[in-house]
Amino acid sequence: MEKLKIATAQFENRSNDKSYNLAKIEELSAQAALQGAKVIAFHECSVTGYTFARKLSKEEMLALAEPIPDGPSVEALINIATKNDITILAGLFEKDADNNLFKAYICVDKTGLVARYRKLHPFINPHLTPGDSYCVFDLYGWKCGILICYDNNIIENVRATKLLGADIIFMPHVTMCTPSTRPGAGFVDPKLWENRESDPTSLRLEFEGMKGRDWLMKWLPARAYDNAVYVVFSNPIGMDDDQLKNGCSMIIDPFGDILSECKKPGDDFTTAVLMPEKLTQAGGHRYLQARRPSLYKDIIGQEHESVQKVVWLK
Repeated sequence: MEKLKIATAQFENRSNDKSYNLAKIEELSAQAALQGAKVIAFHECSVTGYTFARKLSKEEMLALAEPIPDGPSVEALINIATKNDITILAGLFEKDADNNLFKAYICVDKTGLVARYRKLHPFINPHLTPGDSYCVFDLYGWKCGILICYDNNIIENVRATKLLGADIIFMPHVTMCTPSTRPGAGFVDPKLWENRESDPTSLRLEFEGMKGRDWLMKWLPARAYDNAVYVVFSNPIGMDDDQLKNGCSMIIDPFGDILSECKKPGDDFTTAVLMPEKLTQAGGHRYLQARRPSLYKDIIGQEHESVQKVVWLK
């Protein structure tokens, strides 16, 4: 395994405008490739847009979704990857032959589809079907996994992906700046985005405070630290339907340290070099070796009724 340069991106997607979003993916992919990145990751539903889907009927969702790997957006992503000689990870809504709908995230390169993952805990639209398996695949000698947004808040998913061999976990999101029971949470006024050039300070305070980055820092580095993995976090910036998102796409190493982060209030990407030796130098590697599954395998594996309530969608 050799060191690997990876990019993570943020951009302001347009709802149900695949042509525009794919053009942005192509633009940022080309720029990242010129900087030597071998891989670039984009946010959840970066091809289709995300938040607007909460309003769609099943028929509208089926019209928006595409088959994988035979859909036009997958073909477009493979073409972009081939043109720029870079591996691309991006998200879209998927439909299968039986018209089941999924929140999908795919990895493609010049050879075609490398991996597909279906979100385990989807909730933006009631017609989505949960995925039922983890995803671990090879990139340039590294084992990689994918967990989409809310999947990462269930800590067992991250540990399971690590135990399946993942050295890098791609964590595409559309998150932050939404109401919650936690102190300090809430929407950010879209007017601050409109006025970002004349008043960047007010926007930055909201984006970096408890509505945004400060909340992310409570848990995201811990996922990397506890599991001795690299985390590649991707999140949109700007308006996603009628909700403002704060970006801060970043790459975190197995020590839980941020290697690189998007700071620009606009379309951007950032790169970092992943070093294989950190995977075993980090404390999480020792913690994994010290586990005693016999103590808790029956506790963690207990059956229970899975209940999920997402207040901010109401």
